Amino acid sequence: MFGLFKKTSEIDKLQKTYEKLMKEWHSLSTTNRGESDKKYAKAQKIQEQIEQLQKQ
Repeated sequence: MFGLFKKTSEIDKLQKTYEKLMKEWHSLSTTNRGESDKKYAKAQKIQEQIEQLQKQ
């Protein structure tokens, strides 16, 4: 109940987006290699953003 009003941090939002992209990447890796590579590239950029935020 106390977590209802807790704001999610920027790192948490990026982490969820990263996890979603990695799931999509994995499912596309067997069917559409081009789209799979694009999802992976986006996920890597988000991972870099997460790392930079953690350093701050």
